[in-house]
Amino acid sequence: MASNTLSGKTALITGGSRGIGAAIAAMLASLGASTIICGRMPGPLEATAAQIRAAGGQCEAFTCDITDWNSVAALASRVSQTFGHLDILINNAGIGSFSAPLHETPIETWDAIFNTNLRGVFHAIRAFVPLMLERGGDIINISSIASKNPLPNGAAYAASKWGLNGLSYSVAEELRSRNIRVTVLCPGSVHTQFSPHAGKNTEKMLQAEDVAHVVEMLVTQEPRSFVSEVVLRPTQKP
Repeated sequence: MASNTLSGKTALITGGSRGIGAAIAAMLASLGASTIICGRMPGPLEATAAQIRAAGGQCEAFTCDITDWNSVAALASRVSQTFGHLDILINNAGIGSFSAPLHETPIETWDAIFNTNLRGVFHAIRAFVPLMLERGGDIINISSIASKNPLPNGAAYAASKWGLNGLSYSVAEELRSRNIRVTVLCPGSVHTQFSPHAGKNTEKMLQAEDVAHVVEMLVTQEPRSFVSEVVLRPTQKP
């Protein structure tokens, strides 16, 4: 483990079983935070939590469907009872579809993307901000460079991320007086199971650890300032 910079702090990462979420959880645990990862599949969650604990970090895994308000509220109650507070909320869980133009996109696909990528963030903020108000903290919403650029055959995903950016800017203004910093982080394509890689050099792509490094910078910066938005790009185009 790297340091105790975040010792005494509690962090929750949605979609924390793999990819960007798992990398962020490992990084926060390495800084001394008590980490909580949640998602819909208990097996991968437990495997990731076990890896973090084996490396000397603290990590608990809880099953939660962020599209279901009752599931999120139940997790918030459990976090409150177990930890008493929350200092860092990483809204990372997301899904996408990149195989068809919008006019051929099934209604069910549109609903699933928005329920996860936007409604799920609303659920998490509504449930967990009350646990952050006393001590302040950081909320980091993982968006995408698709919120900045056109994405043919991914219009629903792009629209959900554009919406997430707008939500983040507004919530930042609502909470900054309560010492809660809200940042939207927009990475380009990251080499994970999520991102389509056709025609790309994966060695030049962003890695999950690159996103985690930016999160580290955000949660350890001096409390008098915050970064409202980060756009993360690879040094070389893949």
